[in-house]
This record gives sequence, C-alpha cells and structure tokens, in this order.
Amino acid sequence: MELPVASDGVQLAAYRPPTDPQSVINGKATPGGFNGSDYYQYYGDRSSVTSHGSNALTSYETLDAPPHYDFYANTEVWGRRRRFRPSLYQLYANPEDDFRPPLYEETTDFRDSSDDDEEEQKEPLPEPTRFGWVQGVMIRCMLNIWGVILYLRLPWITAQAGIGMTWVIILLSSCITGITGLSTSAIATNGKVKGGGTYFLISRSLGPELGGSIGLIFAFANAVAVAMHTVGFAETVADLMHEHGAVMVDRTNDIRIIGIITVTCLLGISMAGMAWESKAQVLFFLVIMVSFANYIVGTIIPASPEKQAKGFFSYKAEIFATNFVPDWRGTEGNFFGMFSIFFPSATGILAGANISGDLKNPAVAIPRGTLMAIFWTTLSYLIISATVGSCTVRDASGLLNDTLTSSSSGEDCVGLACQYGWDFTECIKNSTCTFGISNYYQSMSMVSAFAPLITAGIFGATLSSALACLVSAPKVFQCLCKDKLYPLIGFFGKGYGKNDEPLRGYLLTYIIAACFILIAELNTIAPIISNFFLCSYCLINFSCFHASITNSPGWRPSFRFYNKWLSLLCAVCCLVIMFLLTWWAALIAFAVVFILLGYTLYKRPAVNWGSSMQASSYNLALNQCVGLNQVEDHVKNYRPQCLVLTGPPSSRPALVDLVSSFTKGFSLMMCGQVITAGPTPSVVAKRAASSQSHVTWLNQRKVKSFFRDVVATDLRSGVNMLLQGSGLGRIRPNVLLMGFKKDWRSDSPEAAHNYIGILHDAFDLQYGVCVLRMREELDVSHPSQSHVNLGFDGGQDVINTISAPSRLQIITTSAVSIEPDPQPSTVFQKKQEKKTIDVYWLSDDGGLTLLLPYLLTRRKRWARCKVRVFVGGDTDKKEEQKEEVLALIKKFRLGFHDVEVLPDIFQNPQPGNVHKFENMVSHFKLETNPKQESDSWPPGAQEEPWRISEQDLEKNKAKSLRQIRLNEVLQQHSGEAALIVITMPVGRRGVCPSILYLAWLDFLSHDLRPPVLLVRGNQENVLTFYCQ
Repeated sequence: MELPVASDGVQLAAYRPPTDPQSVINGKATPGGFNGSDYYQYYGDRSSVTSHGSNALTSYETLDAPPHYDFYANTEVWGRRRRFRPSLYQLYANPEDDFRPPLYEETTDFRDSSDDDEEEQKEPLPEPTRFGWVQGVMIRCMLNIWGVILYLRLPWITAQAGIGMTWVIILLSSCITGITGLSTSAIATNGKVKGGGTYFLISRSLGPELGGSIGLIFAFANAVAVAMHTVGFAETVADLMHEHGAVMVDRTNDIRIIGIITVTCLLGISMAGMAWESKAQVLFFLVIMVSFANYIVGTIIPASPEKQAKGFFSYKAEIFATNFVPDWRGTEGNFFGMFSIFFPSATGILAGANISGDLKNPAVAIPRGTLMAIFWTTLSYLIISATVGSCTVRDASGLLNDTLTSSSSGEDCVGLACQYGWDFTECIKNSTCTFGISNYYQSMSMVSAFAPLITAGIFGATLSSALACLVSAPKVFQCLCKDKLYPLIGFFGKGYGKNDEPLRGYLLTYIIAACFILIAELNTIAPIISNFFLCSYCLINFSCFHASITNSPGWRPSFRFYNKWLSLLCAVCCLVIMFLLTWWAALIAFAVVFILLGYTLYKRPAVNWGSSMQASSYNLALNQCVGLNQVEDHVKNYRPQCLVLTGPPSSRPALVDLVSSFTKGFSLMMCGQVITAGPTPSVVAKRAASSQSHVTWLNQRKVKSFFRDVVATDLRSGVNMLLQGSGLGRIRPNVLLMGFKKDWRSDSPEAAHNYIGILHDAFDLQYGVCVLRMREELDVSHPSQSHVNLGFDGGQDVINTISAPSRLQIITTSAVSIEPDPQPSTVFQKKQEKKTIDVYWLSDDGGLTLLLPYLLTRRKRWARCKVRVFVGGDTDKKEEQKEEVLALIKKFRLGFHDVEVLPDIFQNPQPGNVHKFENMVSHFKLETNPKQESDSWPPGAQEEPWRISEQDLEKNKAKSLRQIRLNEVLQQHSGEAALIVITMPVGRRGVCPSILYLAWLDFLSHDLRPPVLLVRGNQENVLTFYCQ
C-alpha cells in the first residue's frame, strides 16, 4: 500500500479532527480542547446545527480527540482549562436529538465558562520546595544509615568476627537492604507517588488492611527512633562532660536534660520548613565526610608511640592476616550475635521514600537515590572494617612502658605486637587489656588524624538520623490521617503552608520522642524499633512479590531491575532476622500488626486503591470457579443458590432478609431487577449509577448478595434473561424467589398471565421456585421509585417504561451520585420468639420444602423456633404413616421430631369458602356460545389465554377444592406460627389457565397472619441419607 503524496491532491487537513467544537461556533480557537459544555453548545439545540448547513460535519470532522494527558489525570494544570474525553454517546448520538446525553465519569466535571475565566485570572499557587534525587533521597538515606554503630561498634565487630566474616555480615545486610531497595523502586515507579512514603507505597500496593497497620507502627517507630538517636547523642555528650569533670545532676538525668534540649532544637529546625531541614542535613553530611577523610588520613600517617601503645601500627600484612579470621569472645561472640548488633546500622533506606511528597520526581528520585545510598554506605562499611582491621591489633595495654626490650625474652611474648617491639603479654593473659579493637570502642578516634573530628562525625550521624526520623514520622502519619482508616487521628493530618507541613504531627512526634528520651537507656529503646523497621521491609518485599505474582495488567513498573522471587526470599529473611534479633520484640510487632489488621478488616474503610489484594482475590475466585467445572455436582453438596426478584433491593427488604437468613455465608444470593425500556444510553446510565447504589444498600445491611439488573422490553423476557444468564459456571442460581402478586385481580390480565409465565419459565429451566406472601406489603418503596419493576408482588403497574425527555433530564443529573436508600426493619430481622415453623410437606419435591426450614433454624434469630412437619394421610393408618415420615426425616439428620398427619385435608371445604373462590374467578370466565360444540376449543381462549372456561373449571375442580381446604387447615393449625412453609401446587400448562393457577395460590395463602412461603423444588433430590 502506497501512501498519498502532496502531488496526488490529497488534503490531509480534511482528516484532522477539529481542535475544539467551540471554535466552530465562535469562529476562534480556545485553549482547553474538548469539554462537555462545548459539546452542549454545539449540539444542544437544532438551530446551531441548522445554521451551519452542510459545514457542520463535513469531510472527516469528528469529536474524536487524540491521546492527551488530561484524559487520564486527576488534577488540573494552572493556566489552561482541563480537557475532557468525549463520551461514547457523544460520538455516536444523533446531533439533532432534543435531550442531552447522560453524564459519564469522563464528562461530569462541567463548570460555567465564567468560572473558568475567573480561575484563569487568579495567581498560581506558590511552588513548594522540591528536592532532587541527590539532596532529597541519597544524602538523606546515607545520613540515616550511618549512625553510632559505624563509629563505635564496627571496629569491635571486626575484632570479633574477623575481616572476612565482617564482610559477610555487611554484604548480607546490604543484600537485604538492596533487594528491599529494588522492591521499593519497583513499587515507587508503578504510578504517580504522592506523600506518605513507606505507608503510601505499601497501602497502595497491598491495600488498606496491611498498609494501614504498617503505616501506623512505622510512623510510631520513626517517632521512637528520634528518641533513640537523640539518646545516643546525649550519651556521648554526657561522657565527654564526665571526662572533663562537668556534671549537672548525674549521668542518667544529664542524658535526659541534654536529650530534651536536643530534640527541641531539632523540632525547631523541622518546623522551620523542609528547606531549612534539608540544609541542616547537608551540613551534617559534610561533617561526616570530613570525619571519614580524617580517619583515612590517620590510617596512613605513621603511628606515634602513644598510638602504638594502644595497638595502632599502621598498615601491616601480618595484622590483616591475623584479623581476617574470627576471634569470638563473650556471650555475644557468634555470627548471629554480631549480625544482630550490626544490622540496625544498615537500616534507614526508606528515609528518602518517606518524604516522597517533597520530591520533584519521586519515580526517578526514589530508585536512583536509594540504590546509590545503599552502594556508597556499603562501600564505606567495607573500607572501614578492612582498614581498621589492617592496622590495629585486637589487644593492647595503652602503657608506654610495655615495650619489648633487648633484655626481655621474645620467646615468652604473646600477641602480634611482639613483632613490632611491644609486649602486651600480661594484659592478654589476664584479659585486662583496655585498648585494641576488641576492647576499645573509640578505636576510630584513636586511629584518626584528629580525634575531635570523629566525635563531630558521631554528633553528625546521630543528629542527622534523629532529624530524618523527626521529619519522616509526621509525613507518614499525615498521609495515614488523611486516608481516615482509623478514628481519632484525623486532627493531626492538617497541613500548613505551601509545603503542607504537618505541624500538629511534628508536635505529636516531639511528645512521643520526649517521653522515650526520659527512659534514658539506649538498649531498652533500640530492639523494638529495629523489628518495626524490619517488619516494614518484609511487607515492602512481599508487596512487590504479591503484585508480580498476581499478573495484574496494572502492574507495570518502569523500574525493571527486580525479581519477584528475590523479593519473596528477602521478605522471608527479614521475618527470620526479626526473631533472631529480639524474639519478644518481633512478637510485639506482629501483635500490633494483627490487631490493626483485624480492626481494618472489621471496619472495611471505603477506599479503593486498586491493590494487589484485589487482583489476587480476582485470580483466586476465577481459578476456584474454573476448578468447580471439573467436579460433578453431588446431592451432598447441594446449596439453594437463590435468584431473588427484588427489583431495587431496598423496595422489598423483607424478601431480602428472608433469603439472606438461609444463604448468608452458605450459598449464592443474587438480587435481580428488570427495567422495561429500550436500551437507550439514558437508561444504561441510570442503570449503572443505580446499580452501585443498590450494592451499597446491600453492604450497609450486611447482606452478602450480588445484584444484577437487565433492560428488557417486558418483565417476563427480562426475568428469562436473568434466569438464563445469571451466575458463573457452577456458581449459578437454582432457586427462584419472588413476592406474591396480590393485585392480580385489579391489574391487567396480561400482567397476571406474565406473572404465572415467569413460574413456568423457571420450571422449564429446572429451577426450584419459592413465592413469599406476607400480610404486610412486600413493596415498601416510595411512589417516586415506580420506574422499577413492581410486578414481583403487585401494587401498581408492572414497570413504568423510561422514555420521556423530562425523565431523561432527571437521570442525567442524578446519575452522578445516588445516595443509598434507608434501611427499614422487617420481621425477618428480629429475633423470633418461641414459636413454630410449620412445614406442610404435602408433595415430595425432592426435599427443598424441608431443607429451607432447616437452614433457617441454623441462624440465631430462628434457633428458638420449633419445626413442625405436617403431612397428609389416612385416618386408619395415621400412626403408621407418622412413624414412616419420622424415620425418613431422622435419616436426613434434620433434627425435626414433631410430625403430624392430617387426614382431614382430603375433606370437602366449607360451602362459603367455595363460593368465595367462585366469586374470585368469576370475572375471568370465558363467555361461551351455548350452540358451540363441547369438543371444540373456544376461540376466545386463544386470543386471551388467561380466560377460564367451564371445561377448565371442571377439569381442575378437585385441585381447586384441595387448595380451598388447605387454607382452612392452615388457619386451623398455624394461626400463631412464626412462618408457614408449604409445598406449592403446580398448574399443568395447557390444562390449568394462568388466572386459575394464580387463584389457587391466592386462596391457599390468604387471610393468614404469619408469612407464607410457597416452595416447589425441581423434583430432583436435594437431601440424601447416603454418605457417598
């Protein structure tokens, strides 16, 4: 295929969609592209279309818009009007239609043009301070990773584990944090990241259940971490003061005083704004870098006698070889003991992600900054452990007199220092050496060129970590507060200033930190914090794995350098390390997580973030549904899966509550609605909006049910669609429940005929059928809701068709948001008294008539009711038949022990009741010609099939008298019952006219105080006494 060229005379401009429909009207192009108001100006009246003549839709002019950012964004860009994608209706509808199209999600944000002009005149909001990946993430993470352990414990760990094993500890820790960094990068690049950091990443990935619990404990852990780092700083200052003889009260109170003053100063820096806090972090970073350079220079400078006495001899191959292997000492002298001490120094990789809302481009800054921080900090740990282990011996006395003289015997000298002219034998044998990397925590200060710079580095590391946590905790907590997952915390979510600073959150963090600073014991604070951080790492890795394993199309991270199985392995490692570090702190962390998880699962907050849990639920449900197709149905596993013709569920709450009583948590329940109208866009829009409202109503009523509605030309065809199309695989309805049509005599005969036709359609499709009749009206809906089917239990017309333009106008305004209907109480919601459930098992339908009462009695509200089973029989064999039925019921293990045989159901009814029945059907009798032959079919019966002829009455006389007599029996035996369940008679098609069949059902159940449930199974077994 060749493309046209300019010389061919093809005008490509004719194929270009117009930039804006408004430009066609006003003669000028306006910024902002397509929006709904422009469409209405263009198509809102016929005159505008007519005035344009043939130019209205010439060539290839179309409302189709090319892809644009505004179509997918949730926010607007200042300085121009937001574009809106045209709805499907706007693309295919006739432009000469009088009414506006329904408002879909893409076109609901309509505003007047004057409002837009006013907005364009406003000044833009001041741009908040944003950080790049270096200052915002990398430096912040490096400062949070570097801490007291780097300066005070890494040389000691090197002495215990040796250089080789220390490198294993460092690399193992870095692998865990590195894989976590990869997982964090993948999650952070799977969509636009806002403020909230770790909580935001986990909650939007795993959902509010786990995300909310982790967010709360992570914010709390950061607040306590402020206290831990501040106490570490205060301890160092207190020790320096003690060395110089400056003591305020005592060591513990000095730590408290210094800690409170320090955290107050840090709070002032934080509340001054992110710009000042970031500048302070840069200053701390420079101090630490200077201290590192000072240390490296110190290792190169030749050792003075004072340093040699303390074990420093500069770089020596023999020292490196000796210190390369472990030399375990003390109770903590093992690999996991050293690992548990070192690992907290590798945490802090989430410091950059925690301020994601303050980053210029979080999707780029978080991966790059976090991974670079892990790389450089790991490299620094490896270098320091190798250098300090290459130039410092494990044991030294620090005494200048312990030199190896010519008079002393070199053969008796113990230790590596003997090769360099020093004899530390006495302190080594007595274990009294106070220097060397095994004994002296300040070895880095001793090795460095200028010791005070190392002290400054310690101050910079502790204060920077404290400041990072002081900023992270309120940011995470603010996001959690705005999501409203937990009560009583929303007060702290308010932001101030252009950066939306959580000042109230800062004050709360300050109070928590101050309380823990008063403990003044670092070893008491530290263990549980490390476990909280590890718990976060575990869930981040699990989030990445879970999002990957669900194969959701929405999981498309731009960061590709991750592996789901590595993430899972790292999650398991974090879990194991939590218990290796401090098992009781791990138990506390998980207890808090599960308590908060249980609360969130109980409350079920109204949030939808498209989490991987939702994708996993879909995959699980789909696989289980497909798996059911591989197993044949068995009578032991039969469940009444009910299609309930409720219309809007709120209009027939009693029907909903009754069915929910024996299906909740047990089997399928599906509420069905039929809208009788053509499938116009307006009806579809109303259907989509109202469906969500009905589902919300069911959820608020705590009814576990689906909702399905269809649009059909009439009620019967719509119900037929529901009968045939509802369900999925083997999870599909097998029982139809509906209300009784009380108004069949006042309504049109066609409506009554269609009502019975629905029962016949259900029988044709092998459905069981149940019909509920109550003394009160089933339909409690307001007359304004008459557009939905009222034919399930009568009352007014079957359905009012939606067609008028005025009604369409109402739909377009209400389809955006429909509030759920109120929750009326019904008799089936109340706890039943000690009454009876009377079951009239008059015909064997497979056992459904017995199974439904049994399922009801399993509910607490029906547990006090006694089930009585009534069966027909002969007077002569009454006791024998009772024993037979009791034995059969006992084999079914239903627990029914009260059986009564009713021989009087075969007697003739009272003449007065027979006369009432005749009057009931008299209006529907077919007027026949006396001269017509008796064997010919009356012509009116074909045109009006609901008509009842004398032949029909004669053929069905016995069944008619049976229903009249049964009503007398029900009134005699079950006047005070809580519920009557009776086998529903079946009218033979072509023999029993629909009106006559409906008259049977009416007379059988009329004038009864208890609710009556007419039940007819599909004549297949639903009960069995076999075990296979």
